[in-house]
Amino acid sequence: MAHETETKETFPAEHVLVCLSPSPTNKKIICEASKLAKAFHANFTALYVAKSQENSLTPEDSERLHNNFRYAEDKGAAITSVIAENIPFAIAEFARVSGVTKIVIGRSNTKRYHFWDKPPLTEQLILIAPNIDIYIIPDSKNNNKINPGNKPVGQIIPTWRDLVITSIILAGMTLLGICFSKLGFTEANIIMVYIFGALLSAIMTKSPLCSLISSFCSVLLFNYFFTAPRLTFHVFEPGYSFTFIIMLITALLTGSLAYRLKDIARESAQSAFHMKVLFDTNQLLQKNRTTDEIMKVLANQVLQLLDKDVIMYSVKEGILDSGYIYTTDGDGNGVKTSGYENEVVKWVFENKKRAGATTGVFPDSKYLYLAIRIKKTVFGIMGVKVDKKVMSSFEYSILLSILGEGALALENLENEKAKEKAYLMAQNEKLRANILRTISHDLRTPLTSISGNASNLLNHYKILDDDILKQIFSDIYDDSEWLIRLVENLLSVTRFENGEMKLNKSPEILSDVIDEALKHIDRSKDEHQIYIQPSEEIVMAQLDAKLVIQVIINIVNNAIKYTQKGSIITIKYGSLNEYVYVSISDNGPGMDNNTREHAFDMFYTGQNGIADGKRSMGLGLALCKAVSDAHEGRIEILDNKPSGCIITFYIKKGEININE
Repeated sequence: MAHETETKETFPAEHVLVCLSPSPTNKKIICEASKLAKAFHANFTALYVAKSQENSLTPEDSERLHNNFRYAEDKGAAITSVIAENIPFAIAEFARVSGVTKIVIGRSNTKRYHFWDKPPLTEQLILIAPNIDIYIIPDSKNNNKINPGNKPVGQIIPTWRDLVITSIILAGMTLLGICFSKLGFTEANIIMVYIFGALLSAIMTKSPLCSLISSFCSVLLFNYFFTAPRLTFHVFEPGYSFTFIIMLITALLTGSLAYRLKDIARESAQSAFHMKVLFDTNQLLQKNRTTDEIMKVLANQVLQLLDKDVIMYSVKEGILDSGYIYTTDGDGNGVKTSGYENEVVKWVFENKKRAGATTGVFPDSKYLYLAIRIKKTVFGIMGVKVDKKVMSSFEYSILLSILGEGALALENLENEKAKEKAYLMAQNEKLRANILRTISHDLRTPLTSISGNASNLLNHYKILDDDILKQIFSDIYDDSEWLIRLVENLLSVTRFENGEMKLNKSPEILSDVIDEALKHIDRSKDEHQIYIQPSEEIVMAQLDAKLVIQVIINIVNNAIKYTQKGSIITIKYGSLNEYVYVSISDNGPGMDNNTREHAFDMFYTGQNGIADGKRSMGLGLALCKAVSDAHEGRIEILDNKPSGCIITFYIKKGEININE
């Protein structure tokens, strides 16, 4: 019971597997499997098992298989191809690993005429996978003629090159046998030489007939040169006939095994290459974090896999972007496709299905277009230049796997962007909450003071003497100025945070900007000593004067606010390479390390984390940093020996026209 529960948790849904083949009636099987999958609300997979990666089918069978692949894809099946010698075992193993619960397969009319004949595929599958529901759909009689394991006649007939190689090997083995005979070697050694020749012929030629020719000719040559009477095909001893038969069978078996091993080695190398392409695709997609980079990775991997030109169209914010072509002899270049090709791409994007060459939709196109998508979301379109030549089922399966990897990477990228957007929204909400909380705490004092002083003036104006009236007016003015500076800082900071602040740069003389700023600093400046150390040269820069004035006001007011009465505040300015700077120092108590570390954070003050008794919202230095960054500069805080601190901000000069 525990095992059953675990299995249900691993594969909670039904999974229908349909077996693909080049049969003309395979579409009927696919259709029945699709209906079964819909009825059970199951996952739907189409599997093709081939005995070789090479195109071992006739052109007609290959075309039918390609159409069956497309039909299964249109029915919503996930396409998968595998290579295996034992087809029933491969189907059963795939079903076990993938959690398949139902297999739909066609039934051929092949009959067993002898007891040593293999049982039909369906019977073998039933024996291998007894725990899976197997639905057998009657298939066409034409299946008897289809043997995916056989190669076309054109590939069996040896070429002139194969015949020449076979002749040279036979001649060489004969000469070697004559040498062995002269040296007194036995006939068994010479027979082994000819068997070795048949093995070499199988390895060095492409046609399996060469091994047969080599084996048969080896027997004749051995008979002609090395059995009595020599130089004739007659045999005196009856036992030689049996020797010739054994020699022929041994040579044939050796040659066929060599061909088999050569095919397996070639297919293993191709499988390793395809797996490497898939593995590299996964690794490269994890390293790239933009849509354009991911699309380029997909194009390069398909180029490496198919060696065909590729066109990539990305989809940005639901709009199909312009395409890029990747050729086999170069990098990506801008695409200028014809109206017909654009119409195909648009159709694929809208219908989320393949179209173009080798399909029934826009078959005159030069490219086969496939959507890079997950369910109903299309992230891009890929076009592969197939030149009316149908891709093999294995290549198409690998191509779909690459597109699936790319779609997952693009979906993850979209999810990351959504998370980042949600994070920014949360940060903005946090900022708004902090502003509201701080304003409600910090504005109450000046507003209460203004309201109280206005009430005194309204009710007791006639009985108040001049000194009291002057003090009340001064308090109202100070509170109003504080509110104005607060609102200006608040508006500027929020604009920088939202990216809405635009700099209005103009050529300015830095000394004039400082003089203007000193006119607007706190009225309590008279209680401190403020000095300006002018530069020996005229310092000019392209800057936003209004914002720089606000920076100077904030830093000077900060020094006035946090230093003792009578403190010395010194303002220096000048140019340093490509920057101009303004340095404001004081001889106050200075800043500790913790305060200096958080000095440029919004809503932070030295006394507490939000607002202190000096009515500071902690926006002044935060705004100074934002303005410096906007001018491609920086701001820093250093200790002023023996006491106090130095705040220096740098801004880039920019190019200044003499006419200006």
